[in-house]
Amino acid sequence: MVTQEQRRRQLAREKFLRQQQRRTAARRKAHARNAVILSAIGVIVVGSVVSYATGVFKNDEDDKSNAAAEATPSASAPSKAPDPCEKAAKGKVKSLSYKKEPAMTIDKSADYTMKLQTTCGTIDIDMPASKAPRTVNSFNFLLGKGYLDHTKCHRLTTNGIYVLQCGDPQGTGMGGPGYTIPDENLKDKRLKGNVYPAGTVAMANQYNAQTNEGRNSGGSQFFLVYQDSQLPANYTPFGTISESGMKVLKKIATAGESTGQGDGAPNATVVIDKATVTKS
Repeated sequence: MVTQEQRRRQLAREKFLRQQQRRTAARRKAHARNAVILSAIGVIVVGSVVSYATGVFKNDEDDKSNAAAEATPSASAPSKAPDPCEKAAKGKVKSLSYKKEPAMTIDKSADYTMKLQTTCGTIDIDMPASKAPRTVNSFNFLLGKGYLDHTKCHRLTTNGIYVLQCGDPQGTGMGGPGYTIPDENLKDKRLKGNVYPAGTVAMANQYNAQTNEGRNSGGSQFFLVYQDSQLPANYTPFGTISESGMKVLKKIATAGESTGQGDGAPNATVVIDKATVTKS
């Protein structure tokens, strides 16, 4: 017999799936429209920008999974908890876009640490390069350019799936670096029973399980799991959050999200003042 809690989670996942499907359809229409415009005008450069905006992060975890997908919050509601974060450091988001994935420059046998110095506290993420070398290499490249400095973490889910999503300079859930990277480490032993355990950091992408489209569509958007979340193993797990980082993440989650429906902009002003990658 299905319990009320199981039914609630099922409905939440189905809602995420419907949202994902709508966003995917909208992106495809925008992509087709832009392609026509580009061919008429002959502006080749815009092509990379279009592919980046349409696929890059939306990591729409198609089925409920799109918990980690972009999701742009719309309706706003009063905060139910005080903002636990500080004022953002001075500075502006850099407008950066690249035509292709960077060449491999990291040591694939080494461990790396991504440090997110946010307005809510520092979040350290351990990244074993052997598990997801192209993902780690991409972040090493982007963060070395200051790609995530002064960007907002734009999405928090608090119902069914429990993640904070970051990595979009646009702050809309549609941004990316201009290139995509392949899925990696999808058979990680930690992902038992289609559950991404608390402390996991994984890539968002545009994969749709119903159509089997959108593989290898990761960009720069990623999600941090603050509570065990049931998701199919379609999103590259590439890092683990430190104990102190989990405290910061849970503080952000406790403040809630803006819609009151379990999926929206975080009430906490989560801004990444500085993001770096270093070899451990």
